[in-house]
Amino acid sequence: MDTRELFARMLKCEAGGEGEDGMKAVATVIMNRVRVPYGEYQRVNQGDLRRVMEQPYQFTCMMTKVYGEPNPQNVWVATPEPIHYRVADWAIGGNIFTGVGGDCLWYMNPFNPKCPNFFPYNRTGYWYTRINQHCFYNPTEAYADT
Repeated sequence: MDTRELFARMLKCEAGGEGEDGMKAVATVIMNRVRVPYGEYQRVNQGDLRRVMEQPYQFTCMMTKVYGEPNPQNVWVATPEPIHYRVADWAIGGNIFTGVGGDCLWYMNPFNPKCPNFFPYNRTGYWYTRINQHCFYNPTEAYADT
């Protein structure tokens, strides 16, 4: 599967129920990880979109098992629709969803009305905004040392 197809599948799986703005926000975070010039994502992925998506333990949708249990919602079973390709192409084309901007490196669904102040739990990201069910996080100064 080529990188565009994987990205479209990732958007459907990770944010398909979040509407176009939610998918664009998630796509922006993924592309921010491609472009970030420092820290773990630059060191590990070296600006490569496919490596960002395939980095272990980053995206639940890339896992066929979660906590030892089968994960039925993954990129291998997600069938993208035209909107998922459009959003993938939009993000690959260099667009940024202004609701999360060019700095957010993480998002998560807390399955709770309140977003945690920090994520991941090593406190390298601080809460920036919420869009639909996802909370979005900018890097703290500690991220530079990852």
